[in-house]
Amino acid sequence: MDMEKDLMQEEIVNRVANSGLVTLDLEEFYQPGERVELDIKPMLYRELMLKEKEFRQFLKEKDWTAYKGKNVAITCTADAIVPTWAFMLVAIHLEPYASNIVYGSLDQLENKLFQDALAKVNPEEFQNAKVVIKGCSKYPVPVFAYAEVARKLRPFVASLMYGEPCSTVPLYKRPKTAGLAT
Repeated sequence: MDMEKDLMQEEIVNRVANSGLVTLDLEEFYQPGERVELDIKPMLYRELMLKEKEFRQFLKEKDWTAYKGKNVAITCTADAIVPTWAFMLVAIHLEPYASNIVYGSLDQLENKLFQDALAKVNPEEFQNAKVVIKGCSKYPVPVFAYAEVARKLRPFVASLMYGEPCSTVPLYKRPKTAGLAT
């Protein structure tokens, strides 16, 4: 009975809290705002070719305010040859309204949003740290973001892991260097 009391009186130690792990949650880099795809297919003549005069008229008459504050991916889903300048014109019309604009898919848009956010991370702040890149999130974090942050942090960290601090997958551990006599 005394042994049982002694065990109950022992302090519970949170080994995760005492491990010195730094958790990096990529969800914190999620950029707010609606994501929309602007397909120029309907702007094409018979959805096959671009007629410059009609295309320019369509752009002039379109209500671009509908894109205010949105993140826009410009694409063309038609199997048509569209000159580069057409996408440039669309971007020029969107620029005063949209928060972000990319040529490509919604996935490419998401990658760009994360790339912009991760560019603000100073990897030197993680010098010699044991970093866990948090794996679960309520917002969609693209694989691109995980790969990018791993690439960016690897030269600075002592170790890099993926998952949750209580259950991680080791990704990188800086090799111990033997002291060389000089």
